[in-house]
Amino acid sequence: MIRVRRSAERGHFDHGWLNTYHTFSFGDYRDEGFMGFRDLRVLNEDRVKPGDGFGTHGHRDMEIVTYVLEGELAHRDSMGNGSVIVPGDVQYMSAGTGVRHSEFNASDTRPVHFIQIWILPAAEGLAPRYDQKRFDDSQKAGRLCLVASGSPRDGAIEIRQDVRLYATVLKPGGSISLDLEKGRYLWAQALRGGVDLNGNRLEAGDGLSASEETAFQCAAGESGAELLLFDLA
Repeated sequence: MIRVRRSAERGHFDHGWLNTYHTFSFGDYRDEGFMGFRDLRVLNEDRVKPGDGFGTHGHRDMEIVTYVLEGELAHRDSMGNGSVIVPGDVQYMSAGTGVRHSEFNASDTRPVHFIQIWILPAAEGLAPRYDQKRFDDSQKAGRLCLVASGSPRDGAIEIRQDVRLYATVLKPGGSISLDLEKGRYLWAQALRGGVDLNGNRLEAGDGLSASEETAFQCAAGESGAELLLFDLA
């Protein structure tokens, strides 16, 4: 069964400094039909104005992955980590027993545009941890690049859940295929451009869930495409 979540159907808040879209229920936005999908709990698309951002705040028992599309995102946390995340970087923070952090636009002139992903952990009460790796467009061009996984493989960031997160960048007319094991589930999120996924047209901001299907074909339109694919237990 395939279900499409259109970009315009997402929760939307413009706070001035932050323009945010919520695929699933989050904060003051609640949609009983979209409380998450499998272990994928939050999928927010955020744009933060220059010099602004999220002040220090806490999380616990959540796997948090950040994927930057444009600009620079400055990160500081109570584990002692500090970095500036740019396009091509994937950042991971396992909140575990508790961590505090801040996220700010590192530029005084340009907005930052990024995807914030929260995944439920396989176990609670674990020690917090952090990782960050770079995956250039050359690694994602015309292929599925595994950027995060519940088991160590192919240089991906290792997270604490049985999820495989792929990123891909397709040139106009380019295509990729993905085969899932029986009993697994797919969430696809279009980030840029447009793509046809098993006969369903997705534009930037659109998402798609698939259950009881194992074979997927993605073909980019005339402007190419960038998307994230979640292989979920």
